[in-house]
Amino acid sequence: GHCRLLCKPSALAQHLVRSLGRSAALRGGRWPWPHWPQLQMLWQLLQPPEPEPVVARELLQLSDAGLVALDWLVGPWGAAGGGGGVSSPVLLLIPNAAGKVTGGLLQLGLRALERGFIPVIFNRRGHNGCPLTTPRLQPFGDPRDLREAVTYLRCRHPSASLLAVSEGSGSGLLLAYLGESGSSSRLLAAACLSPIFRGRDWFEAGMPWLYEWPLLLHLKQGLSRYAGALAEVVDTDRLLGSRSLRELEETLFCRTRSCPTSWESYWERNEPLRDADEAAVPVLCLCSADDPVRGPAARSLPRELFRSSPFFFLLLSPLGGHCGFPRRGPGRCWAHEAVLEYFRAMAEFLRTEERRKGLPRPR
Repeated sequence: GHCRLLCKPSALAQHLVRSLGRSAALRGGRWPWPHWPQLQMLWQLLQPPEPEPVVARELLQLSDAGLVALDWLVGPWGAAGGGGGVSSPVLLLIPNAAGKVTGGLLQLGLRALERGFIPVIFNRRGHNGCPLTTPRLQPFGDPRDLREAVTYLRCRHPSASLLAVSEGSGSGLLLAYLGESGSSSRLLAAACLSPIFRGRDWFEAGMPWLYEWPLLLHLKQGLSRYAGALAEVVDTDRLLGSRSLRELEETLFCRTRSCPTSWESYWERNEPLRDADEAAVPVLCLCSADDPVRGPAARSLPRELFRSSPFFFLLLSPLGGHCGFPRRGPGRCWAHEAVLEYFRAMAEFLRTEERRKGLPRPR
């Protein structure tokens, strides 16, 4: 499929090249509109998954009495626990920053369930029907809530490998978590589909209206449910009257009544790659050169990071849009197959290294 892998040379990189090179996923498929990335994006984001998944919700109370929701995909068959066993790998799915659980993300969860994974969706405070019990939402790159959720998943599945994959702007949260946590992330590997690497630049540049306005309306609809509680900390009239994602983000997290801050200071604490040098977990970032949401590849892809860090891998496709990567036939998205193949290759590589070095498996 004319994909290129940009990374620092290493034994892991060579193994990944061989594994992805053998995979049928990267061959893609003939798509009738190869040069219409907007259409590819809508096809993947709006198309409902097949079959419709069954979800079991679990509310997790955090240290400050806030709540996040964990949605366990148990398949279209309603069999509690899904298809995985006690030691099956747990796959944490992170939606975009607006909390929109797309059909593509659900489809990835179903494909993972068929392969023996235990997929679970992480919903931020107040997102996707999760109750808002504190007048506080999660900033763009603040990984504290995600860290508590990962700790809980590790306690619930102590013998299972823990993996994570994010979609679109939700990758800002996953990348920030990996950088802040370093070698204590508790994850075996991670992947990002069409990630947003530079949060401030992304908000300031804006997006095509076809993507920004639906997300803005989706966010306002969710926030309007909690307008009374949020009125204590923000100007809700200004919040619900926002005409761009930047204005909404700035009103919600910078122009607060109790602790106002500047736009510059906010991004010093919330840029996804602020601690990227500390990341110690392999991360595959799957991007397309024609992504209309991330922006031009020349200024939105941190190529130097992939050349210098042994943990970051960029799989760059010439076509695919934003979280689209369409193909005909089962699955509809070749990127999902590539991500699952990447996780399989990572587990295989680590097992080989353990046998070669005679290392005991971590408890």
